[in-house]
Amino acid sequence: MDNWFRSIVESRHQHAKEWKQRTGRKVVGYFCSYVPEELIYATGAMPVRIMGSLRPTELAEAHIPSMYCSFCRDVLAEGLAGSYDYLDGIVMAKSCIHLEHAFEVWGLNIPASFKYYLPMPWVLDSPEARKYYLTELKRFKDSIEGWSGKAITEQALDKSIKTHNRYRQLMHQLYDLRKSNPPLISGLEAAEIALASMLSDKQEFMPHLEKAIKELPASPNRPKTGVRLMIAGGENYDLELFKVLESLGANVVIDELCMGSRYFWNSVVIPSPLRGEGEGEGAVQNKLEALADRYLCRPPCPAKATPMPRYEYLLSLVRDFQAQGVLLIQQKFCSPHALDIPDLSRFLNEHGIPSYTFELDITLAKGQLRTRTEAFLEMLELEPV
Repeated sequence: MDNWFRSIVESRHQHAKEWKQRTGRKVVGYFCSYVPEELIYATGAMPVRIMGSLRPTELAEAHIPSMYCSFCRDVLAEGLAGSYDYLDGIVMAKSCIHLEHAFEVWGLNIPASFKYYLPMPWVLDSPEARKYYLTELKRFKDSIEGWSGKAITEQALDKSIKTHNRYRQLMHQLYDLRKSNPPLISGLEAAEIALASMLSDKQEFMPHLEKAIKELPASPNRPKTGVRLMIAGGENYDLELFKVLESLGANVVIDELCMGSRYFWNSVVIPSPLRGEGEGEGAVQNKLEALADRYLCRPPCPAKATPMPRYEYLLSLVRDFQAQGVLLIQQKFCSPHALDIPDLSRFLNEHGIPSYTFELDITLAKGQLRTRTEAFLEMLELEPV
């Protein structure tokens, strides 16, 4: 596989700094995949997902409780250490209270000329949710326009939406390569590409993605047949998780993670403009409404109430990718997923899908994961390679 993806993930800060110097454009970090990247990108800035370093988090624990989830402590520690000193702005969409607190502490302690908190409805299918969220998107648009000094025109927003939609289509093509048995690419390769996509300019990223889609199926190092696993749950940017699972002979054929399929699964659907709305403010309004619909109806995380039957959606992924079992991962002290996983596990069991829950901390307990996953594979009556 093209080592470009790995280099982005491993050297993401250096990559962003070099991009910024080369293009003369701004870089905006975002804390949650509910942030509408299309509006940031339409100003010419590059949005990047803020991630941690998987190292001890003492710096963060001087500001937020140690019983906050490991992801929040990790990203805040990375910021306080100065690793994100190149960011021109930060954006947070309403999420869990732990991550919101990390965003607030970041804003108080780490210089950035643009800081924005984007409110979102929690009950996404309430009668007023769309109207409320659309109002907030307009406010965000106005704010980032004023900060960047660049108006988000209909043409700029249209180009940004088309770029992101094309990226999402390509990611679907990449993930479809995992439907065959054995998969044409490994779960590790797919996860590496997904993470790299959140850390790079989508226009520059897509040629590498197109090349990977073309070349990976012909690779001599294709996965061998093994138990087909799905990973679902909270944030994960630790690629060791995939390495350990696949070293046991398992094939991670699909994920339902916010740093995986949940990030790109649905596109922005722009309806035909009404009469008189073909250009100018009417066209911008049309596209903002389409953006609102995309983020309100995307595959949700457990921190949201949603019109999409989330469990049925997850079950459809299990069936489409022929997963034989589901590994449910939970960041330590993550309340939304801790409340969600027992019901999800029961739901899967009712539909004949075995599942196992594994708790993640800052660093992956490889030995425990290996031992427990082997037991899970035995429960599935499949021997690890």
